[in-house]
Amino acid sequence: MRQTSLKVDSILRHTTQWREEFETLRAILLEFPFAEDLKWFQPCYTLNGKNVVLMHGFKEYCALLFFKGALLKDPKHILATPGGHQAARQIRFPSLQDIVRMKATVKAYVREAIEIEKAGLKVKLKKTADYEVPEEFQQRLDTVPALKKAFQALTPGRQRSYLYHFSQPKTAKTREARVEKALPRILKGKGLDDD
Repeated sequence: MRQTSLKVDSILRHTTQWREEFETLRAILLEFPFAEDLKWFQPCYTLNGKNVVLMHGFKEYCALLFFKGALLKDPKHILATPGGHQAARQIRFPSLQDIVRMKATVKAYVREAIEIEKAGLKVKLKKTADYEVPEEFQQRLDTVPALKKAFQALTPGRQRSYLYHFSQPKTAKTREARVEKALPRILKGKGLDDD
């Protein structure tokens, strides 16, 4: 087993939900040639300074997030796409038993993620201009100059996140509601998920 990070030790010691699951996943990940660190307040496993996999928990599951997961073959069809991410993919675990049952599969996916990183492969990301601007949002951009200026000032990733979020609903009414709800955040220069 590899050297553990004191920062990760501290986070896990104070974790109440998913502690056993995280310890089990951590033991699996430390069988590989990763450096363990804490990034975004989550245990992160890197190879030659490059992020490969992140361990994190949610209300209904904990997960391993593969930074270049879109490049994984996924023969078991277990990868989930979190939010509007283009590159990242997760393996989600609702229970410790799921981790134990899937241990060999998890190791196979981790091995492939390491090979992808060693090969220097990159996920081809869509550019912001490739995203369609929903009509409901375009109308607001055309009629509120401050909104257009604020949206253009956002980072490309934040712009893509909003465009993806606005375009997901099937009905115009829901798209409009999402746009209206997000307007104050955009005007403040905040991304969809910023605090």
